[in-house]
Amino acid sequence: MAGEEQESKTKGFRLLGILDVQNTPCARDAILHGAGGSLAAGLLHFLATSRVKRSFDVGFAGFMLTTLGSWFYCRMNNAKLRVQQRMIQDGIKNKVVYEGSVLDPTSKPGAPGPS
Repeated sequence: MAGEEQESKTKGFRLLGILDVQNTPCARDAILHGAGGSLAAGLLHFLATSRVKRSFDVGFAGFMLTTLGSWFYCRMNNAKLRVQQRMIQDGIKNKVVYEGSVLDPTSKPGAPGPS
């Protein structure tokens, strides 16, 4: 019994058997945004035209467009953040390596070096 609970806790929720929503960055937010976009697009189209089948199609298209747009936007922001973090880490590492040496970029060129 306890093994089954542990297995289901680590397995996560899989959407269509391929996308692990719990462990994939941005997946949960993208699907929630897509559901909201789907509801808004389908409902507005239905209120405007009173055509059920076409409103369902518009809602589905709204879901796909909103989900993909939100997914790509979030993934691009995450990639940009990772690049910035890597640059900061390299800068900190270089500061530690070159601190107090002749190659230290923060030392003044005309000042006498440490004795």
